[in-house]
Amino acid sequence: MLVLFETAAGYAIFKVLNEKKLQEVDKLWEEFQTPERANKIVKLKHFEKFQDTTEALAAATALVEGKIGKSLKKVLKRVVAKEAHEQLAISDAKLGGVIKDKLNLSCVHSPAVAELMRGIRNQMEGLITGLPPREMSAMALGLAHSLSRYKLKFSPDKVDTMIVQAISLLDDLDKELNNYIMRCREWYGWHFPELGKIITDNLAYCKAIRKIGARTNVASTDLSDILPEEVEGEVKTAAEISMGTEVSEEDIANISHLCDQVIEISEYRAQLYDYLKNRMMAIAPNLTIMVGELVGARLISHAGSLLNLAKHPASTVQILGAEKALFRALKTRRDTPKYGLIYHASLVGQTTPKNKGKISRMLAAKAALAIRYDALGDDTNAEMGTENRAKLEARLRHLEDRGIRKISGTGKALARAEKYQHKSEVKFYDPSGDSTLPSVSKKRKFEEEEEEEAGEVKAKKAKESVLEEAAETEVSEPPKKKKKKEKKKQQQEEEEAAEEEPSTSMAVEEKTEKKKKKKKKVKEEEED
Repeated sequence: MLVLFETAAGYAIFKVLNEKKLQEVDKLWEEFQTPERANKIVKLKHFEKFQDTTEALAAATALVEGKIGKSLKKVLKRVVAKEAHEQLAISDAKLGGVIKDKLNLSCVHSPAVAELMRGIRNQMEGLITGLPPREMSAMALGLAHSLSRYKLKFSPDKVDTMIVQAISLLDDLDKELNNYIMRCREWYGWHFPELGKIITDNLAYCKAIRKIGARTNVASTDLSDILPEEVEGEVKTAAEISMGTEVSEEDIANISHLCDQVIEISEYRAQLYDYLKNRMMAIAPNLTIMVGELVGARLISHAGSLLNLAKHPASTVQILGAEKALFRALKTRRDTPKYGLIYHASLVGQTTPKNKGKISRMLAAKAALAIRYDALGDDTNAEMGTENRAKLEARLRHLEDRGIRKISGTGKALARAEKYQHKSEVKFYDPSGDSTLPSVSKKRKFEEEEEEEAGEVKAKKAKESVLEEAAETEVSEPPKKKKKKEKKKQQQEEEEAAEEEPSTSMAVEEKTEKKKKKKKKVKEEEED
């Protein structure tokens, strides 16, 4: 069995002399108590030394990522491939799988191998000859420093961890400030409620409370260094007619202490913002120019690091921060969001709602280029960011001007090419459609019709009975009374005719023509 052992100086391959000892894992550490006993278990077969720190760093990073470096590949082909029938003991199971796939060598990783590696590391100076201990420790220290710099993204200036921490602290400070200020306004509002409506600025409000103290001291307090003259006059007049309750000096002292905390946190927040602004200009100048320091810092914090953000495509950068809305839209099969954290950038904020989607897409594309240039480029200038921002601003002006031109009546070719959008007419609410039931039921209609028919039949019978009675009275009454009744009827008919005036002249003419025709007919009959 062969053993692959990695050191800061190079790769060492050992030959296991007594494999039976590996079966007793619990007692294996006893065999490595002295260099002499260790040499009876394993023997150095080959040692491949690194030429410089760069080669050592490349080999170490490859091992960390579970890959085969160039130097390790050469050693395995040169030494181990000759004895392909023997197994190779590996400390990392992932690396063993890669070696087996690429070089077709059988690798072993077990608790016994881990204990063997531990014994070799303990007696490394005695097992590896030709390397003094001082040189070995110096190489280990140099490799450790190089590996740390590599993990810090190749440069100590580009430590984006500071940005992630700073933006997180800034958000926490904003939340705490809001809570403190709300509590301060509510607390002091019991004593002087009118002051909160007069002074809207939170910092000025806290400074004024700390300087005033009790409400009775407003008249003798000079607030000119905190408030304008007009506001100061309003405060003094409001203090004279205030409806607040009286509080003790101890209460005022506690409120003043809370105001001190708010002022200190506000000052520290301003200092932290300046620090974040400087760090963003040092680490990601092009991204800062494109979207601003706050939005850029939030994008880096959301991705985890600047290098992770550089791996994202422009479409991901565009909706970064709106993952919840994205997956909800995909689940419900609706429109996906057009923007995430990038919505708070100044370029997106100053556009009209119609063009926000277009500008956010273009800004995300240019910001993705800026992120990659900042993360992987050697230069630290911001020329590319300035040029791209100027292009985006020109494109934004073009979109806005096109909309204005179309409204003013010019640019007919552009207006024809636009997609047709239906404009709905204004419709009024029709309450008749609220209920699907008929206004009058069929049964009720049928009953009403029957009642009407019965009423008509009754009316006809009543008329017939009246006519019969009249005829009987005519027969029974003498002729003189008949004449008197006929005269009365004629007089009544003439009065009714005088009251009912004809509506139009045509109706009068028709009546006169009919009377003339009747007279002619009567004359002709008499002549005959």
